[in-house]
Amino acid sequence: MEKSVPIRSVSRSIAVLQAINRGEWLTVMEISKAVDLPYPTTFRIIQTLMHEGLVTCEAGCKRYRVTALVQSLALGYADNGSLIEVARPHMVALTQQHAWPVSLTTHVGRSMIVRDSTHTLSSLTFCNYAPGYSLPLLECASGHAFLAHIGHEERLGLLAGLEAYERRTPLLDMFKSERLVQMIRDNGYATWERNPHTQFPGKTSSIAVPVMNQGEVIATLTLVFFASALPMAEAVRRYADDLKAAAREISAALNQPGSRRATMAVEAVATA
Repeated sequence: MEKSVPIRSVSRSIAVLQAINRGEWLTVMEISKAVDLPYPTTFRIIQTLMHEGLVTCEAGCKRYRVTALVQSLALGYADNGSLIEVARPHMVALTQQHAWPVSLTTHVGRSMIVRDSTHTLSSLTFCNYAPGYSLPLLECASGHAFLAHIGHEERLGLLAGLEAYERRTPLLDMFKSERLVQMIRDNGYATWERNPHTQFPGKTSSIAVPVMNQGEVIATLTLVFFASALPMAEAVRRYADDLKAAAREISAALNQPGSRRATMAVEAVATA
């Protein structure tokens, strides 16, 4: 079988649609910077998405957002919700304890996708990251926690796919060489300072830990805090152990003997 080759125009169009979906009334320049594409290319993709009815433009200020039609892209997806059901009480408890919002994310393609979050339960947040919000795999704490805890061959396959249509980066090389992998595994968590892919880039930082099921990572828990509120080292000291404890409790619940939760959670992730 021939090695599959990504269709670059499709990959770029998906990236643009995801960037618009993450933002709120973005300009072409803002979208262009978010996806690291030339302005003319970004503009042509936006025009195509508008033609298909997935994006609309506010004529007065030339800003763009997605339309309700994007919901049609998820009509064939079924998530039985067992992973969310198990994780939700622990996420709420973490937010009640520390005030900061917590997200549950899973891996889909080149992204980590928010499945649930407690942003609406906290005043210490800039916006609500609703289910479906996507973050680039290599540029978020949750992606790093996921990459560090999958198998060696699977990781190399994902990295090869990323390298096929993204420019080579030091982070990609660090994951290939296992240096970053071992550090994250030794710590039990991954971090990212001043998150770039949010509605307010650079305003928040994150700590993420893996949620395991039968020895495999199926999700990550991520605590998000204001970057200006405290340095990363202090955030790790305060929150990392509680995050890891919550992830262990979720994993234990998913692996309860006689329970279908573990199988259901794996099936839910596999259909994504």
